[in-house]
Amino acid sequence: MIAEIIAVGSELLTPFRQDTNSLYLTSQLNSLGVEVAFKTIVGDNLKDIARVATTALSRADILLVSGGLGPTEDDLTREAVAETLGLQLRRDPVLVAAIERRFAEHGWKMSSNNVKQGDVIGGAAILPNENGTAPGQWIGGKSDGKEKIIVLLPGPPHELKAMFESSVLERLRSKVPKQFLATRVLKITGLGESACDARVAPIYKRFTDVNTTILAGPGEIQLHLKKQAQSQEEADLRLDELVEKIEEELGDNVYSDNGDSLEQIVSYFLQMRNSTLAVAESCTGGLVAERLTSVSGSSRYFIGGAVVYSNELKTQLADVPADLIDVYGAVSEQVARALAEGIRRKCGTTLGLGITGVAGPTGGTAEKPVGLVYHALAAESGTEVIKRNFPGDRARIRWFASQQALDMVRRKLM
Repeated sequence: MIAEIIAVGSELLTPFRQDTNSLYLTSQLNSLGVEVAFKTIVGDNLKDIARVATTALSRADILLVSGGLGPTEDDLTREAVAETLGLQLRRDPVLVAAIERRFAEHGWKMSSNNVKQGDVIGGAAILPNENGTAPGQWIGGKSDGKEKIIVLLPGPPHELKAMFESSVLERLRSKVPKQFLATRVLKITGLGESACDARVAPIYKRFTDVNTTILAGPGEIQLHLKKQAQSQEEADLRLDELVEKIEEELGDNVYSDNGDSLEQIVSYFLQMRNSTLAVAESCTGGLVAERLTSVSGSSRYFIGGAVVYSNELKTQLADVPADLIDVYGAVSEQVARALAEGIRRKCGTTLGLGITGVAGPTGGTAEKPVGLVYHALAAESGTEVIKRNFPGDRARIRWFASQQALDMVRRKLM
């Protein structure tokens, strides 16, 4: 069985509101072994909602619709789904009475338009809403010999989640054939999307029963793998086999095979090696420190450091000689090296990171363009310096730079 999710609400088609309900619903459906094949966002228009619902029912076995169950003129989900199915709405006096009681219990005055929330599609089962006035609805039946399930859910996330868990999850479980879904997320650094896919596509194409998606982001590539099977063990074993072959091909470029972030992986290595780290950041402005400290327990290995944006603070806080900056410039291999070694010495840590670059969009020159970043990692055994030219805007360049810095630590401690 496959599912489709429709999120209703014109506000979801603006830059100011995101559809987060579909992420939750996808997770719940996946736990039942059901894949979500389509997601649609539609505005508060009766004909548009009916049109996308008709399309969804032509290709999905389970249709979950969130939003549009309120009392206002633009809440049209009930009407649109009823029109799609060719069914009538009936006003349920028991539901209306329950809504009236809810208002009275809270000392609120009920508007006349709230009775609209008592309208039920013919043949639908009512799903109680303990956290709001909009009940949900469950409609089941056969179409062209196949079982179809339609579930109407309220838009507010706390109402939707509570209703799904109390009234929908077990009903779905009883209807869905026993299927098990295994997923893996491989995170890869040090390779571009095309170079990565050129190496792994010949591998994953042999696994035609595994759904593989490759995603590119700043400083990393993600491979999302999904396998449906008759048992969890079968699904897991098949993905384990594919992951092993990809890791053999890509080696150290794979830094996580369970979705962990790079800062989490660095955390594991620092603790495993009983090592400590300090940072001196210029162009990243504390981003590396922020990522490190986002991991719980980071005080065990991350001592601290300094944001040394000005040349004066590079000298005062990281012991970078002023004449070094005068000769080579703040963005240089020599200054990056001095930052790493100076902050390591100042903080008494196993490792010291130094980062300096041109994040843009201004400040670049022909010799030192926007995106140029030097990373240095100092240890007792010596100091390594890496020069990179990152593409993109200021935010992307800073993220790329933080990713490279953390990856240097990972590779040093592997």
